[in-house]
Amino acid sequence: MLKYRLPFGQQFLAWMSLISIFAPGLVASAETGVTIGKYLQEVACHREMQSGLPALDITAIERTTEGLVVRTSAGAAQWDGQKWVMCSARDSSVEFPSDHGELRQLSTDGVKRSAAASSEGLFERIHGQTWKLLHVDDGLGRRWATQDVRGVAYDADGGLWFATMAGVGRRDADGNWDFYEGKDGLPYNDFTCCATGMDGSVWFGTRKGAIRYQDGMWAYRQGLRWLPNDDVRAMVVDDDGTAWFATASGVGCIRRRMMTLDEKAQHYEEIIEKFVKRTSYGYTDTPSFGQPGVMERPRRHDSDNDGLWTAMYGVSQCFAYAVTGSENYRQTARKSFEALRFLQTVTQGGEHAPPLGYVARTILSTSGRDPNQGRLALDEQMKATRDRLWKIYEPRWPVSADGKWYWKSDTSSDELDGHYFLYAQYYDLVAKSEVEKEEVRLVVRRLTDHLIEHDYTLTDHDGRPTRWANFRPSSINYDYDWMTERGLNSLSVLSYLVTAHHITGDDKYWQAFLRLMRQHSYHTNAMVPKMQRGIGSGNQSDDEMAFMSFYNLLKYLPETVEGVPVRQQFLAAFYWYWTVEQPERNPFFHFSYAVYGLGQSIRDPFGEQSLSPWGGWLEDSVDALKDFPLDRFDWSHENSHRIDLIHLPTQQGPGTLDNNVGTARGMRVDGKVLPVSERHFAHWNTDPWRYDTGGQGHNLANGTVFLLPYYMGRYHGFVMDQ
Repeated sequence: MLKYRLPFGQQFLAWMSLISIFAPGLVASAETGVTIGKYLQEVACHREMQSGLPALDITAIERTTEGLVVRTSAGAAQWDGQKWVMCSARDSSVEFPSDHGELRQLSTDGVKRSAAASSEGLFERIHGQTWKLLHVDDGLGRRWATQDVRGVAYDADGGLWFATMAGVGRRDADGNWDFYEGKDGLPYNDFTCCATGMDGSVWFGTRKGAIRYQDGMWAYRQGLRWLPNDDVRAMVVDDDGTAWFATASGVGCIRRRMMTLDEKAQHYEEIIEKFVKRTSYGYTDTPSFGQPGVMERPRRHDSDNDGLWTAMYGVSQCFAYAVTGSENYRQTARKSFEALRFLQTVTQGGEHAPPLGYVARTILSTSGRDPNQGRLALDEQMKATRDRLWKIYEPRWPVSADGKWYWKSDTSSDELDGHYFLYAQYYDLVAKSEVEKEEVRLVVRRLTDHLIEHDYTLTDHDGRPTRWANFRPSSINYDYDWMTERGLNSLSVLSYLVTAHHITGDDKYWQAFLRLMRQHSYHTNAMVPKMQRGIGSGNQSDDEMAFMSFYNLLKYLPETVEGVPVRQQFLAAFYWYWTVEQPERNPFFHFSYAVYGLGQSIRDPFGEQSLSPWGGWLEDSVDALKDFPLDRFDWSHENSHRIDLIHLPTQQGPGTLDNNVGTARGMRVDGKVLPVSERHFAHWNTDPWRYDTGGQGHNLANGTVFLLPYYMGRYHGFVMDQ
């Protein structure tokens, strides 16, 4: 066996070389997949439900024989299917003994029982007889519903539900009680009302949103994504499960309509084509709109990571083409490749041309404003206040040789991760002709040669490496300022080299891989791709980058390299990384790992250990794909007030050395982050542990976060449409 120098006294290879893998395989079996037919997709409809209301201050809502009727501060109105029409308010007063307290809500089972939520407790009567106070004991020495009962409702099975600040209770038809608190998943407890549906759903109104309980699962619907106002005064649920809400700012409505994941994908793809893609090359990121929630007259913006986001979208289209064979997907995948290829060619031939192979971050038309104006002052401030290694140079936005484009320089390593991620999938799955394959080889060869010829750095037009695309051994292994990047940058560049070797067939890239192993122990560095202190810690962008790099690396790496079980080392490292990311409910991460880890095991000096992703990864992935809202505007989500949260400890901060401050980050009591429908994010590099997210509804996140894992899951057999 070759001997390797281990920087900083690492002795890991000696132990790792003892590990052996059983039942090796590159791709997980389709037998692990799940077939998904039509499911119920929640859709908020309140923005089209306000026409004709006499006032937006809604105090009550009910379903009558005439239809849906609301009471407002300016009179009653009835819904005619398209708008509200003024109507006479019928008498809804209820006789309730004054000595039983203030009546909060009344419910009937439609047969013989009535129940009342009162300031003095929970009351029930049978066949119109005397109201009796219910004594609700939980068997643990606690008595519930003794006072301040906020909501009450009978369900379709004859169960009786009540809501108090202490929590929620249900009596079944046999008289047995169940109780739910924050520790049981109840999101919030400042209740105002309760309603049940024939579909088995139970809704609770609160002063800060609405809560649904169904099939043992809790869902929290808060903010303008779901409601016109968080102050829910009353609710009614239709037989089809549609929930209606009387709020302080109008009528809320959440429908549940049958659809497939493929139909959801089509929905996002149509929006991307119509509103998201920027320039003729189709760069994808986040457009903004003048009126919140209204997709009219989009303002398309550049971003530092246009190459990365376009690459991830392009990879989704590569998988889509591989699954469907649709020419449309082949064309969208090709357009993404051409967009990334242009980021390489646009940098050449101008006054400030970097070495051949360099890729820009993004482009802007020279017909618009000059992005260099005021840029130097911003860079100087950045270096003085936030990053002492920040580069100061001009121009940061050179002009292309043809004078049509500004192209942004100082390109980072996450951009390169995206480029190689797309080139690999496009080459394998989409490029069919030799001409198309040679196009990919040329781009990859130029980029990889650039890195090798410049001591594994991406070197800018000023002759210096960019701020973040630095993979050279003297920095990675010996420079303290690059200590935190050692693992990830080692993983990234090794992934680039094996990908380049696969695409071009040129042995020089494999020899470069071997040199970084033999002389600089990059394979050992990559055993710990990210410095972190447990779940929720560290830079979330690093996670996205690592999973893309692992995916390519394990796809092309042989089992052994010169007798060393290098691939098994990386699979073990990938497993350790995945275990930290597992609580994040991320289908892209789950699928990327399961492709290689499912059904695998290792034998170390202490015995055989499973590398399979443990139970729940597929269920969490499918739940996330179903749970994505069709509305991807950046509406605010507030969760820090919830009672079902476990805060992360101080040491598990969001940065390499940052600590958690206060109670702004954490997870639900099930040990996982909040579901995707209860927070906002545009990309998978967003911190999923933050409770409060989103904005004012002006910015539209595109659907790549759904499309990539969905089509990846279909390609690898994890997800199958019926």
